[in-house]
Amino acid sequence: MSQPPPEIQVQNLDHLGIVAGIIDSIGLVEEVNQLLGTHPQEHVSCGQVLKGLILNGLGFVCAPLYLFEQFFVGKATEHLIGPGVQPEHFNDDRLGRVLDKLYEEGTTKVFVHLALKAARQFGIKTGSVHLDSTSFHVDGEYIPRGRLAPRAEDEPQPIVITHGYSRDHRPDLKQFLLSMITSGDGDVPLYLRVGNGNEADKAIFAQMIQDFRSQWDVDALFVVDSALYSAQNLSEVQAMHWLSRVPSTLTQVKHLLAALSDEQFAPAQPGYRVAEVGSTYAEIQQRWVVVASDERRKSDLAALDKKLNELDGKLGKELTALCKMAFACEADALEAAERFASGLKFHLLGAVRAVEQARHDQAGRPARGSKPAKTGVWLLSAQLVRNATAIEVEQHSAGKFVLATNVLDEQELSTAEVLSEYKAQQSVERGFRFLKDPLFFTSSVFLKSPERVEALAMVMGLCLLVYSLGQRQLRLALSAAQLTVKSQTKKPTATPTLRWIFQVFQAVHLLEVSGVKQVSNLSEERRRIVKCLGPTCGQYYLMG
Repeated sequence: MSQPPPEIQVQNLDHLGIVAGIIDSIGLVEEVNQLLGTHPQEHVSCGQVLKGLILNGLGFVCAPLYLFEQFFVGKATEHLIGPGVQPEHFNDDRLGRVLDKLYEEGTTKVFVHLALKAARQFGIKTGSVHLDSTSFHVDGEYIPRGRLAPRAEDEPQPIVITHGYSRDHRPDLKQFLLSMITSGDGDVPLYLRVGNGNEADKAIFAQMIQDFRSQWDVDALFVVDSALYSAQNLSEVQAMHWLSRVPSTLTQVKHLLAALSDEQFAPAQPGYRVAEVGSTYAEIQQRWVVVASDERRKSDLAALDKKLNELDGKLGKELTALCKMAFACEADALEAAERFASGLKFHLLGAVRAVEQARHDQAGRPARGSKPAKTGVWLLSAQLVRNATAIEVEQHSAGKFVLATNVLDEQELSTAEVLSEYKAQQSVERGFRFLKDPLFFTSSVFLKSPERVEALAMVMGLCLLVYSLGQRQLRLALSAAQLTVKSQTKKPTATPTLRWIFQVFQAVHLLEVSGVKQVSNLSEERRRIVKCLGPTCGQYYLMG
């Protein structure tokens, strides 16, 4: 008598074991359950729902949050999240209630709590941190719960989703702001704040730095863009070390760039030259490092040339129209020319004169030898010429910008390090680009209350936290062991992106044959990657 075929169950695992392992390394589920509480009758705890949200967010498939439950169909849900957990447990109602709890607990509070634990667990260095913000546009109307029911005095105020300056170049859509502080070590987000769509960075950056310092208790160098640089902000953060770009609109900056000669700059990094001067702007002693970038100079000069050509055409048409206007007297015509010239930056008016219009009294062809009579109407005559002096000043300043820091000791922060730290400011921008990628589930924010939008934005930040930790861990381990993996171009690399690693793990499955679990398609390179990521990731690929 033949034996019945073995019962085989196949579920997708792919790269989600990596994501789950990093989440476990932080202790996220336990920490969130402790913050938000648990109930014996719930199928999935708040921490497990949040873990599921991060798995969904880093799934890199076309399954956005409104298909949250469907995302887990066919995946090793129990293996990744916990015994008894099924896709149907992640329904819209459960998701909404957890987002509400996260909001009520405080999105910044929850994020910083988890980031602190992650930083300790992974040994994140906080010698320098970077601060920036971006906007996320949304569709639809958003009515705070406070408009529908009375709000207690101690309840947090929901963000205002409204029109504002759009980094996405979508001024037609409402938006909210997301501000982050990330580490110079691995671009790991350490602090997150969700704000109103019309907030200005100048109004919030100083307060964010102070709040971060009070929660983290670290003596970090805060690297910020020019939004920090105002007299009021600098006075509020003068007890901390900061590095900021100085706005190019400041009169002191314009005078400095015009006064410095090329001989005063010294080579710093390839393509960069620097010159350092002292400053007491806002009565705060600081170092100003003037940076000249070769690449930026080329870009600035090209932009200037384009702008001049556009102005030639635009101002030429405006002057032609002005010269066709009739004025009552010579003084009025010349006054109009002065007004027009006062608005010019890169141009001048030449050969300016007012001419009284003359006209023959009778219709038809005038008789030979007759002279037209004066009409008392004056016309303007002028030529538009480029202002060589103003253009030369602009060309001299092309490619240059000013960095400022209140770290006065060259031994503590050298001029070269000032430049390097500011260039690393791109770490926050990389994080924002990651969150706005179409493959990420937040490419379209759809939740219908600002409270839940704010909670979702915090989940976005946690996805970036997990991703950054995994990428940093893998790169450090590969470097320490002097190992490499194959890149997209099949070349060995010790600095792969975690996104590429996620793609490498496609078609990895969890098999259960007659109750015995095993993982398929786990090649030698995939095993090597999992080992580099640590034992918490290894357990999901049965490598413990």
